[in-house]
Amino acid sequence: MKIILAQQNYHIGNFESNTQKIIEAIEEGKKQQADLMVFSELCICGYPPHDFLEYNDFIEKCNESISIIRSHTQGIGVLVGCPSVNEKKEGKNLFNSSYLLYNNEVVDVVHKTLLPTYDVFDEYRYFEPAYTWHTMVFKGKKLAVTICEDIWNLGDNPLYRICPMDELIRDLPDVMINLSASPFDYTRIEERKSIIQANVEKYKIPMIYCNTVGSQTDIIFDGGSLVFDKHANLLKEGKYFEEDMITVNFLDDGTFEEIILASSEDISSVAWNPSVYDQHLHTDRIYDAIVLGVKDYFSKMGFKHAIVGSSGGIDSAVTLAIACDALGKENVHALLLPSQFSTGHSVDDAVALSKNLGNPCDLIAIKPVFDAFMEQLKPIYKDLPFNLAEENIQARTRGNLLMAVANKFGYILLNTTNKSECAIGYGTLYGDMAGGISVLGDVYKMQVYALANHINRHGEIIPQHIIDKAPSAELRPNQKDSDSLPDYSVLDAILYQYIERRHGAKEMVALGFNKSIAEQTIRLVHLSEYKRNQFCPIIRVSPKAFGMGRRVPIVAQYPS
Repeated sequence: MKIILAQQNYHIGNFESNTQKIIEAIEEGKKQQADLMVFSELCICGYPPHDFLEYNDFIEKCNESISIIRSHTQGIGVLVGCPSVNEKKEGKNLFNSSYLLYNNEVVDVVHKTLLPTYDVFDEYRYFEPAYTWHTMVFKGKKLAVTICEDIWNLGDNPLYRICPMDELIRDLPDVMINLSASPFDYTRIEERKSIIQANVEKYKIPMIYCNTVGSQTDIIFDGGSLVFDKHANLLKEGKYFEEDMITVNFLDDGTFEEIILASSEDISSVAWNPSVYDQHLHTDRIYDAIVLGVKDYFSKMGFKHAIVGSSGGIDSAVTLAIACDALGKENVHALLLPSQFSTGHSVDDAVALSKNLGNPCDLIAIKPVFDAFMEQLKPIYKDLPFNLAEENIQARTRGNLLMAVANKFGYILLNTTNKSECAIGYGTLYGDMAGGISVLGDVYKMQVYALANHINRHGEIIPQHIIDKAPSAELRPNQKDSDSLPDYSVLDAILYQYIERRHGAKEMVALGFNKSIAEQTIRLVHLSEYKRNQFCPIIRVSPKAFGMGRRVPIVAQYPS
């Protein structure tokens, strides 16, 4: 049996595009004389559709797409993911399902059992879990078809009380097939391979795993579809961060006619140790993920041009370089907005960066606008000393000018705030926190430096002076971030322990961190929650990003 996995990039709710993409893959499968095509979870509507699932018209369009695709399955089997209606009228109205289409008919449908409701997932809000299990029979083979989370309930402390494969294995299936929409984070590739390996070792049959690819606002899907034989050898691995088609021949004896890529003992050799903070952790993956996130955000929203506030600092430099890579240098406008406190080298660095990248740039000095604000505020401010209020006026002046240019020419403003700043509130609402999407909001400051070095790996794009100089917002004379913050290498390590590892100050002290700095940092994280709730979507690359995946109260006294 020749099986082709179609790893594709879908657009949520764009039924015409998704359906056409699936049909084109089926037609290619026919040319290659494939017996079975495997697509990913909820490929018909795109994942995650969220509250679109509550609209009857959305479900009707899903069904219409199934009918259209079904008409193209003469002589070829097709597994696609789609919502299906719960006809029993008990529990939720929908199932998250996999359809087997063949010879213009719906041959079988199976439903997802394990519905994740944690981090970025909220599937039990919409779907009813499966309550019966059976293998699909196709061309004499028994297929144990599962959907994404269904294969993840292994280990000593399982999250769910049931494991679908424990039920399906009773039918003595020939192969496991998993339709997935598994989001990217920089730990996920090794973890994903490990969990599939564990399934194969437990059930002693091969597994075919088809993952989706592409960005859906804040969530990145990295692809990397996989094929394992019954001995847990990795036979095929799809491309990462791009579409791919993977072909395997499944033989009658339950083996694949393919060359082994890696032995099972090699699969977890690069496993990430989550107890350690590593600023250079999988930098290339993070970079590729963010580029895809920016590219898909613009293409799927119908945008073309971006604008970036280029300060001569490391964050805006990395953001600008990523944007040029994702959108094309001609489509990214840099706006330099020096204040009276900006150094000459900051302007020079920003100009040099745009020259290296080849993107258009302009300069608007903000001092005249700031002076006008101060003149109008003088009757109220009187002779009060310069403080944070005046700093924020400068930041908001920059934000207003960036948005003015964006609105006039139809640009989308890319936010340059990093995760360290976002965590502790080191940013100005409606100023440097403005933007349509946050490019670096899930990347700690030290990781930003690693990204800069990655960008420069083949030659200097980001001027070395930008990388070497001390970070500064340049909103008061001789200002440096270190005036009010711990060194970023210390700050990032504390933030990582608190946000990703969920360790409190006591646990951090046991790990050797300074108690006062840890407690102060945690306090700043909580005080800044109101800011993050007004922030733009953040491209997610870590196991715990701000946004939907981390929900804490704004008004709360924990920790005390």
